[in-house]
Amino acid sequence: MLRNLPGVDHILELTRHDSYFADIPRSVLTNSIRQVIGAYRKTILNDSDRFAKNAISDSTLLSQVKAETGRAMAYNLQRTINATGIVVHTNLGRSLLADAAVENLQIISARYSNLEFDLVAGRRGSRYSAVEDVLCEITGAESALVVNNNAGAVLLSLETLARGRKVIVSRGELVEIGGSFRIPDVMAKSGGILKEVGATNRTHLKDYAEAIDEDTALLLKVHKSNYSVVGFSAEVGLSELVDLGNSSRIAVMEDLGSGTFIDFSRYGLVKEPTVQASVATGAHVITFSGDKLLGGPQAGIIVGKSEYLEQIKKNPLNRALRIDKMTLAALESTLRLYRDPEKAVQKIPTLRMLTRPLEHIQKRTNHLVSLLQDIGSARLEISEQALVSRAGGGSLPLLELPSRGIGLKISGVSANTIERTLRANNPPIIGRIENEYYVLDMRTIQDGEPELIRSAFSALIKGLEDDSTTQ
Repeated sequence: MLRNLPGVDHILELTRHDSYFADIPRSVLTNSIRQVIGAYRKTILNDSDRFAKNAISDSTLLSQVKAETGRAMAYNLQRTINATGIVVHTNLGRSLLADAAVENLQIISARYSNLEFDLVAGRRGSRYSAVEDVLCEITGAESALVVNNNAGAVLLSLETLARGRKVIVSRGELVEIGGSFRIPDVMAKSGGILKEVGATNRTHLKDYAEAIDEDTALLLKVHKSNYSVVGFSAEVGLSELVDLGNSSRIAVMEDLGSGTFIDFSRYGLVKEPTVQASVATGAHVITFSGDKLLGGPQAGIIVGKSEYLEQIKKNPLNRALRIDKMTLAALESTLRLYRDPEKAVQKIPTLRMLTRPLEHIQKRTNHLVSLLQDIGSARLEISEQALVSRAGGGSLPLLELPSRGIGLKISGVSANTIERTLRANNPPIIGRIENEYYVLDMRTIQDGEPELIRSAFSALIKGLEDDSTTQ
């Protein structure tokens, strides 16, 4: 049986007569052929009784090689349809960029730019000048710097201001973010010496004051953006901490995590501290993310007093954490939208989805229901459902967003099978399973995607019917 397997040269000769393979690189084609032959070899060795010699026709071989080359040529990073209802979905790329950011990104990435060239002076400039002015304008800060992510911003700030010295932090604020990164670990890597004060649920101003000594470099406040302590709890506000820091001649830093420029309580959502409010307290250094509630590209933003920002900018570690022209282009475009907060809510996808009215989501649900009903399959059960969406991305942990969507069942097919099949669709559709229904939350489904979902379900049901006919 092994001797009867076709050789690589034989299959290569077959591919020369099929136009599909004309643009497939030789290395990819050869490797794909070996993968197909290897699969047959494995089948023979594991279960020769099930192996049928007549199954290896030329047409069968070509079909299998096409499938294998298709997988090899497909991009690993793919566009997906987020039907989970989680707006800032870390596993699905977090925030979607605004149209203005995408357009500017395309222009800057495809052409030369003045990334580090001062057009007025005619000499080398700073890449950060593209966003520093607008960041200071929006937040009210004296100075600003952008690095690759907020963990990098925290690390750089601590390493600059507190290496080898104590940093006082409330025990209740020693947070862990995604990927098991913890504040104590970042602190240790920076060279700062962690000094915990207070208890898990309650920390008072006197706890900080009593811990201060001549070796204290920084008072650090960490916003609990991905969880909440409720019940018998207390924490020191940033303003109080700044007053203590000023009287003790010690800098105060706040890690906001998922920073926001918008007061969400104006839209009936949970109130989240804004970057502007933190700056107004007089905090010396504030760090936050660019790709969560801000709705921009992945970035770590540092704003605050010039005295401290200048030290941070001069740290050699800054070069290792710096952002590229594409991040700068997308971030600048996003930041400029915040000059008009009302327009920012409409034009920045993250803000638009978080504040989307329920009646609008219901209309989108009705549209998708109509599309799926047009498939005309008696096997497909469609159920409109009241759902709860989440902000995601380690932000607004207590926020439950009322939403609408649909639950789907196909007779004779499990919800797990539907989920697995749609996950393999092009583009992949990512939903969730609840009460044996495959559920699609309309809050995070974008314009034009309901039609793609209909096509995926139509193909799934047609495949089931074809299988039934064959049997």
